[in-house]
Amino acid sequence: MTATASDARVNRLPVRPTPSFMLAHPAHLLALGFGSGLSRVMPGTVGTLFGWLCFRALSMHWPEVFTASVWGALIATGFVVGIYACDRTGRALGVPDHGAMVWDEIVAIWLVLLMVRPTSFTGELTAVLLFRVLDMSKPPPIRQFERRFKGGFGVMADDILAAFFTLLLLALWRVL
Repeated sequence: MTATASDARVNRLPVRPTPSFMLAHPAHLLALGFGSGLSRVMPGTVGTLFGWLCFRALSMHWPEVFTASVWGALIATGFVVGIYACDRTGRALGVPDHGAMVWDEIVAIWLVLLMVRPTSFTGELTAVLLFRVLDMSKPPPIRQFERRFKGGFGVMADDILAAFFTLLLLALWRVL
């Protein structure tokens, strides 16, 4: 059996992303969360915090621009574009869901924050922490979903599922 070029890409050692790698293609810049995914310590958490900061800053400074409908459009567009960006970047890195790819966390935390607002800083912090716990621990069915769906769609969708469960738990907490 002969090896194909595709096999060589899949079987090579993973690449550690660098700033120059990130800037080599717009998809890499997006997938790596504009650099937040380059953190050597907990890049997913750093990406989530970057997403939270962006959401707060944009919503507070330009509330007439960053309305709920605009955020909804950004989230939907970010999800679709993120499928491509994370797929392309994952292939280039040699790992389909490399830890440095944090665009999925950014889009998912935007969804959570959009759905819990208006709320206090403490409410946002609670939502962010709960999302990180669910995203990192990947309880059922999130883990099964992650294993079943690969590539850019799988990268993006499992975090949206974690966002959904975050919102579900927050809603249950409010009711109880």
